[in-house]
Amino acid sequence: MIQFNYSQNLLFSDADMQQHQEEISKVYQQLTTKSGKGNDFLGWLDLPEETDEVLLNQIQSCANRLERQSEIVVVIGIGGSYLGARAVIEALQHSYKGFSPFSDNHAPYVTYAGNNISEDNLCELLEVLDHKDYSLIVISKSGTTTEPAIAFRILKKHCEDKYGKEWAKQRIVAITDKTRGALKQMADANGYETFVIPDDVGGRYSVLTPVGLLPIAVAGFDIRQLIAGARAMRHELLSQTNLNDNIAQQYALIRYLLYQSGKKIELMVAYNPKLAFFIEWYKQLFGESEGKEGKGIFPTGATFSTDLHSLGQYIQEGERHLFETVLSIQQSRFQVPIPEDAENLDKLNYLLGKSIQEINLTAEEGTRMAHVDGKVPNLRLIVPKVDENNLGQLIYFFEFSCALGGYLLDINPFDQPGVEAYKKNMFRLLGKPQ
Repeated sequence: MIQFNYSQNLLFSDADMQQHQEEISKVYQQLTTKSGKGNDFLGWLDLPEETDEVLLNQIQSCANRLERQSEIVVVIGIGGSYLGARAVIEALQHSYKGFSPFSDNHAPYVTYAGNNISEDNLCELLEVLDHKDYSLIVISKSGTTTEPAIAFRILKKHCEDKYGKEWAKQRIVAITDKTRGALKQMADANGYETFVIPDDVGGRYSVLTPVGLLPIAVAGFDIRQLIAGARAMRHELLSQTNLNDNIAQQYALIRYLLYQSGKKIELMVAYNPKLAFFIEWYKQLFGESEGKEGKGIFPTGATFSTDLHSLGQYIQEGERHLFETVLSIQQSRFQVPIPEDAENLDKLNYLLGKSIQEINLTAEEGTRMAHVDGKVPNLRLIVPKVDENNLGQLIYFFEFSCALGGYLLDINPFDQPGVEAYKKNMFRLLGKPQ
């Protein structure tokens, strides 16, 4: 199981934490009894238990069909409609998939559209799709969100022009509302296979629904193990009700206490570039959940040791308003030995016999020591290795902790009213009819 260590938080002892047992227990009860703010969007809480074999078989069957007919599968969505899936896929897939010889294995290459309004990006995607067999997974509750709606209109026409309308509908899957919305109407009218986004699960909490599970299955990964990991974490967090034993309570509370002490920025750090999009998913989860009513920690991220050569100076000696949470991965999947060099001009022979993962973990420990010396609080999530089960655990852990954190701030962690502000201005400037 994933472990959490907050011993180097610098400001609060175990005794300090225990003084807030009643406070964290209150919000824990609000969450687990579904009595807190936004409780009509708590469907994610029980997803690991309620996702049955029937649904998983349907998802896997659809994924197998898309795999057989596609070299590329384009996932069309924005925010929670694609970030969770991309976080898992990027963490698990070969870093150079899409390049020979890795483009020849069974799983199609999964790429993404509708998460920006870049004309150049869309044009370049169309150029690729002209020469590849592909399918589309379009994800939207409403079907009218501007970015994915534009992308789907263009890609749908391209698909129909390339394959004909009858064959195109076999290449388009819609994940949308059960009964209403423009995408649901379009799917029914055209005969697309559909999967449902549950009414009580918001986008940023939807990775364990078909929103995330179908793209992850298409990419060739084990969605049952992903669910199993989330189920194990759910059992852990619901059975351990005391602060001493519940890592989500500990993480939510220490974040809250650091925030109260003036630490307004959380820097989520990974020492593995494969987790870069997991950090992007974390940023959306916490940013949309906590950032309201003039409150909330600003979530950001970095990949070390890369960003130690750009942000490292600021972290070490800049303003003391941030803390770090490190995703500490203990095992690598592969081993690459460091070769001996008789000349040793680069002075690296002292590393012979050490694995690169050992060196990476040593860089992590050395960085943590330096940053703690520089008065940067450090938290650690200790993850045995990057696989489906551990990613499922991490996903559920962060969702649960984020909900607790929102309740500690006394806000609704499941709405996002501020997201509409830019849209209203954009629609007005574009002359959208009222």
